[in-house]
Amino acid sequence: MTSRFAAWLLVGALIGVPVAAAPSTASPLVGEWTLDVATLPMPPELRPKRVALSFRDGSDGRWSTQVEIIDAKGTRLHSSSTVALDGTTGRATGTYQVDVVAAKMPEPNVLVMQFVYEGIPRSTRVYSVSGDGAVLTETEVYFRDGAPVLRTAHFTRAAGNP
Repeated sequence: MTSRFAAWLLVGALIGVPVAAAPSTASPLVGEWTLDVATLPMPPELRPKRVALSFRDGSDGRWSTQVEIIDAKGTRLHSSSTVALDGTTGRATGTYQVDVVAAKMPEPNVLVMQFVYEGIPRSTRVYSVSGDGAVLTETEVYFRDGAPVLRTAHFTRAAGNP
């Protein structure tokens, strides 16, 4: 009876191995995203001409973000960072006013990022992907004249991206 029990334990353990070894599902945030600038709550002449985000999940558990902005005057701004998703800070480089970033991903389709420039908090942004994976919503929180401001922007997945 004990050898039969041991055999069943072994079978159960082996059945569970493929499940435990299965790769985790990639975040639906991964890919290229383009802002629908027409939805920004500002006069058309002040809107950027283009905003593009790129998210990559590194094999080392770090998250890479690339941002490219073509402002209303045609000036190109960019930023790049690669950070752990545990909330520790990391460096950002580029011409956009961000030099320190911290990030967490509480769910595969939600990313929370805090941006700092020259020691001053700039904004917190929450990125979430729709159930169909087609729309990325960015909710930005920042302060203006001592009052909190919330801004929402919608990005669509760039053509040719999963």
